[in-house]
Amino acid sequence: MEQVTINKLDNKGRGIGYYHNKIIFVKNTLPGEEVVLKNTHEYKKYFTAEVERFIKTSDLRNTPKCPYYDVCGGCNLMHVGIDYQEEYKYEKVKDILKKYAHITDNVKFVKNNKELFYRNKITLHVHNGEVGYYNDETHQFVNVNNCLIVNNEINEFIKKNLINVNNGEIVIRVNYEGKILVSVNSEDDVSFNDLDNCNIAGVVINDKCVYGEPYFYDYIGDFKFKVSYNSFFQVNNYMASNIFMILKSNLKGKNLLDLYCGVGTLGLSLKNNFENIYGVEKIENAILDAKENALINDCHNAHFFAGDTYEVLKNLDVYFDTIIVDPPRSGLNEETRNLILKLKPENICYVSCDPFTLARDLTHFNEFYNVEKINALDMFPNTYHVECVTVLSRKEHIK
Repeated sequence: MEQVTINKLDNKGRGIGYYHNKIIFVKNTLPGEEVVLKNTHEYKKYFTAEVERFIKTSDLRNTPKCPYYDVCGGCNLMHVGIDYQEEYKYEKVKDILKKYAHITDNVKFVKNNKELFYRNKITLHVHNGEVGYYNDETHQFVNVNNCLIVNNEINEFIKKNLINVNNGEIVIRVNYEGKILVSVNSEDDVSFNDLDNCNIAGVVINDKCVYGEPYFYDYIGDFKFKVSYNSFFQVNNYMASNIFMILKSNLKGKNLLDLYCGVGTLGLSLKNNFENIYGVEKIENAILDAKENALINDCHNAHFFAGDTYEVLKNLDVYFDTIIVDPPRSGLNEETRNLILKLKPENICYVSCDPFTLARDLTHFNEFYNVEKINALDMFPNTYHVECVTVLSRKEHIK
């Protein structure tokens, strides 16, 4: 009987122990627990395993509310209460920033007020006519018709089985009115049951709108936004409004540059804090939405551009005293980091969904910028993911 004691959690929420003189990662475990192992796999420097049974359980352990918890793998912290989840994420962010960016203070944690049903978007895979997820670790397909972290309007839509397709991908969004926006990508034939009696904003198949409109409108705080089916938009409206408040209380100046601006959410939230707002985004549909969103929110000092950042900026004779970046999980590429340093803004605001790439990128700014504040937000309860908003100011002696 192979057993191990769990000492702590790793950065993906897996339990860490020691087994045959190597680290072992055991999912769905907590510090202090003793477990009997199954499905043990050895790699060059570590093992992975699953729990066959518990010898000793933690007092912090909860019974997961989701029936797919053991097979889906998405909500990998649902076996523990929200208070411990938040403590774990807070300590994780601090540890990563200390180890990789030598930042030891100025980190604040922002809690979420909604543990379940908070996501306004879901991406589902279709396999042989069934919808669900692929497990991140095993890559096995899991048929799911009710996800506890997704808005219930989306769950109700899934249960109605209105989309008929054998294989492909379905993205479903919902807005403040409960309207559903669906996009399907598939090489198979796609058909629909009766949509007229449902609250459907639009249906898009392989980038072609076949029902309603390819967009809808949604709110973050007091701001209203047009969101196209393929545009980036924050999946947690409540926590996104917290990001707005952080930005408004820390950023003010003349010219703001919003990189990776999407539909313009972050820049437009600062319409009263800057004389001019400039947004750059590669996706043209998102920029069209951003321009309309400026009008919707009575923002007449915003200028949005679709295209490569370098190509756009070389035609703008503007000094940006503040730059906001909200890159994908992979963080900033070297070209963008160098561009920001070349522009020499007074302030940088870095919005990140991965503390590792955030720490990596901050090391490139350390010589010229001080880290003023880091807010870690529990944007994704029941998962190990965490959002960070970091404010940097240019060092006085190199201005």
